[in-house]
Amino acid sequence: MLVVVVGVPGVGSTTVTNKAVEKLREEGINYKIVNFGTVMLEIAKEEGLVENRDQLRKLPPEKQKEIQRLAGKRIAEMAKEEDIIVDTHSTIKTPKGYLPGLPIWVLEELKPDIIVLVEADSNEVLMRRLKDETRQRDFESTEDIDEHLFMNRAAAITYAVLTGATVKIIKNRDDLLDKAVEEMVKVLKG
Repeated sequence: MLVVVVGVPGVGSTTVTNKAVEKLREEGINYKIVNFGTVMLEIAKEEGLVENRDQLRKLPPEKQKEIQRLAGKRIAEMAKEEDIIVDTHSTIKTPKGYLPGLPIWVLEELKPDIIVLVEADSNEVLMRRLKDETRQRDFESTEDIDEHLFMNRAAAITYAVLTGATVKIIKNRDDLLDKAVEEMVKVLKG
């Protein structure tokens, strides 16, 4: 099984995923969580192209695309041996517009079974971002966050059309993390 989990920054998709995987391990069900960006970085380092993650964005676009494809292929190979959850972004907000997190050349390699979109109200996301002192994010209004949430939904269903994957939306509301985790557990049990 290969599951892709996405969400806007600050929505808590990584937290929900990690807690769901912990619960599943207690039941003897094991998933390996793989961060797509980390796999890209490993490949670029192996090729001697970068030393850190920030340098990835500065590579020529064609090289970035090739590294993306290779990362998708590497993760798909992992999924032949064990169940994988890919932690990534559905879309990346850039100064020039939204960039697909899973372009066709990645989807063709990954062939996900399920795409899980973790969401929350834009006010909740904004407050989480403001409280998170471990990150330095650009300020976005609730309208900006709503737009990004919409773009993630549009991208997720597009990815599903291209791959035949299902799309599951899980709400990660404030003070209801356990509910979101239980919903993720049900999805991952299949």
